[in-house]
Amino acid sequence: MLRIDINCDMGEAFGAWALGQDRDLLSHVTSASIACGFHAGDPATMRETVRLAEARGVGVGAHPGFPDLRGFGRRAMAASPTEVRDDVVYQIGALTAFTRSKRLQHVKPHGALYNMAVERDDYANAIAEAARDTDPALIVVALAGSRWAEITRACGLRVAREAFADRAVRADGTLVPRSMPGAVIHDVAAVVERSLRLVIEGEVTAVTGETVCLEVDTLCLHGDTPGAPVLAEALRQAFLAAGVRVEAMGRAAGA
Repeated sequence: MLRIDINCDMGEAFGAWALGQDRDLLSHVTSASIACGFHAGDPATMRETVRLAEARGVGVGAHPGFPDLRGFGRRAMAASPTEVRDDVVYQIGALTAFTRSKRLQHVKPHGALYNMAVERDDYANAIAEAARDTDPALIVVALAGSRWAEITRACGLRVAREAFADRAVRADGTLVPRSMPGAVIHDVAAVVERSLRLVIEGEVTAVTGETVCLEVDTLCLHGDTPGAPVLAEALRQAFLAAGVRVEAMGRAAGA
């Protein structure tokens, strides 16, 4: 039977500033990637988001980013691989402390750090080393079809190959930058249709018309997208209707 995890980036509120629709989303997603205070989030938000996820049986993972609250972690930084590794270890450790089991399911970098791991082998390796040195049972979420996934496996870690339900892709499988028109797909029916095709047929159409073949273990939704809970529910119901099992990546991740 086909299986898919639906993961969502969340826990991105900070202080008095609310962001996202985490409580509603946790009724529909199977994994939560929770901000760890560098690009967003704070200790109270981390604690509460972990509590809500655990109460619903949702897999809990760290969502580490660059230390860039002002830019929401979406700006590239000139960090060395050692700095990247240390920052990721720090953020994994901080979120782990809020869990009941003192274990996380996965680690998924955020924003510019994620994109740079796709482009740079040294960043991909630094993230893998951070996960391995913290907990070798961690799953690393990496962009489907990227060398990053291969590098992570070479470090002896499990990988969840990720595609984005509501993000357009280029012919090489990478994401269309948010600065470009059409980078984010807002039509629920279109997102559901392309997501079913990705999971069942293993392919998606690039913005330039090419068919891109991808093997996917997890689909990402963004908690700050307007209407995200409606989209999450529609996706889950569509997968179930198509005979696709929806479950946390701890059981669905590729080897």
